[in-house]
Amino acid sequence: MTADDFGAAPEVNEAVETAHRGGILTAASLMVSGTAAADAVARAGRMPQLRVGLHLVLVEGRPTLPASQVSRLVDADGCFRSDMAALGAAIAFSPRVRRQLAAEITAQFEAFAATGLALDHCNAHKHYHLHPAIGRLMASIGRRFGVRAVRVPSEPLSVLRKIEPSTARGPALVTAPFAWLLRRRFRAAGLATSDRVFGLQWSGAMTQARLAGLLRHLPQGLTEIYLHPATGAYAGSAPGYRYREELEALTSPELVRLCRTGAVRLGGFTDFEGLPAAVDSPRSMRPQETAP
Repeated sequence: MTADDFGAAPEVNEAVETAHRGGILTAASLMVSGTAAADAVARAGRMPQLRVGLHLVLVEGRPTLPASQVSRLVDADGCFRSDMAALGAAIAFSPRVRRQLAAEITAQFEAFAATGLALDHCNAHKHYHLHPAIGRLMASIGRRFGVRAVRVPSEPLSVLRKIEPSTARGPALVTAPFAWLLRRRFRAAGLATSDRVFGLQWSGAMTQARLAGLLRHLPQGLTEIYLHPATGAYAGSAPGYRYREELEALTSPELVRLCRTGAVRLGGFTDFEGLPAAVDSPRSMRPQETAP
């Protein structure tokens, strides 16, 4: 069970600590350039069982490198561009943009290494690593820093419809081909991935009812469920996200009891290393956007 955006704001960090100490959160993905990254690192240091990974930010955030060194990736204010399609095209066709991209990805891995935290996993804000060039750089650069597990945002609609039968195809229809290619690339590079991920369709709206439904309908194998818990809205937060409700889902006494029955095994990627895919053992949930 993973919390994304760790380090984005004090409200996120407080929720991560609350959900880990008193709930079912097992992992968090750190924004190393987030405004509250130092606070997140300090909290993680006091929670040795919390598995922490790198939440690579290349859109809608601030770069780790000076803006002058990544001029093609940022806007006039020195923030990462938000025009993901246009930026994606520039990455695909411009060697200069790809060089700046590689430098920034390297800098973020270096910043994570400097925290002294063990690197449990890596994923990307807005799943931007679905872009082939970004996924390739994440794998090649990440391996130099010891990354062994990565998120592939592949969400089975059949499980969602067991919980809410009217669930539309939504983002899975668009992302599925890119996720398939990404999984092939990561596994060829020797990187671990979960069998499936939940959090795309219900991003920002992973209520207690939805999370309970997922826990009760998990297929065999390794699953990552990711959420965005926070104690409330914060500067830069996404409009309409139900942050507090996601925190309440992670700390629900009912779900805590459910996870203690043994039907579901919680942990981070590190806790499941060496397990084969689709194991015939109790259903497992890996760290995601926690644990994958």
